[in-house]
Amino acid sequence: MLLRLRRSAMRWLILPAVGWMLACERSQPSPPPAENAPEPPAAVSTVAPSELWGTAWTLEDLAGVPLAEGRQATLAFPEPGKVSGNGSCNRFFGAVEVSGQSIIFRALASTRMACSEPIGNQETVYLKALQDAERFEVSGDTLLIHAKDLEKPLRFKKKV
Repeated sequence: MLLRLRRSAMRWLILPAVGWMLACERSQPSPPPAENAPEPPAAVSTVAPSELWGTAWTLEDLAGVPLAEGRQATLAFPEPGKVSGNGSCNRFFGAVEVSGQSIIFRALASTRMACSEPIGNQETVYLKALQDAERFEVSGDTLLIHAKDLEKPLRFKKKV
C-alpha cells in the first residue's frame, strides 16, 4: 500500500516537471540565419523537398565505384517522409528527412534474401552510405547523395 502511494505521488511530481521542461524547450528562440552563408554552385539546382517526393532513381555508381553486374540498385521517394528501393538484392524502406540540401535517412529496414557475395557486399556499402548521407544535389536527371567518409557522392539517374 505504501509503495503504491509513493508511485502515485511521484507521478504527480514528475509529470508537471516534464511538461514544464517541454514548454521551455519549445519557447526557445530560433537562432538567427547565418550571414554570408555559401550559395550552392550555379550548375546545381536546389530542389524543394516537395519536388523530390514522387521521384524514383537508379544507382549509376557507388561513390565512384562501378556497380557489380546483376540486379539494379534503386531509390524512391514515394511520398513525403518515406523512402524505399532495392539495395541490389533486397528491398528496403524507411523514413527520410529533407530540408534544403540536407538529407537524412532514418530507420532503414530491408528484406533478408540470400545474395551472391559481390551483390551482397555492394548492397551493404549502398545502405551504409544512405544511412551516412548528409546532403544531396540535383542537376537535370542526376541525383548526387553525399555521405560522410566517402570522397565521392552516390550518383543516380532519374527513372522516367
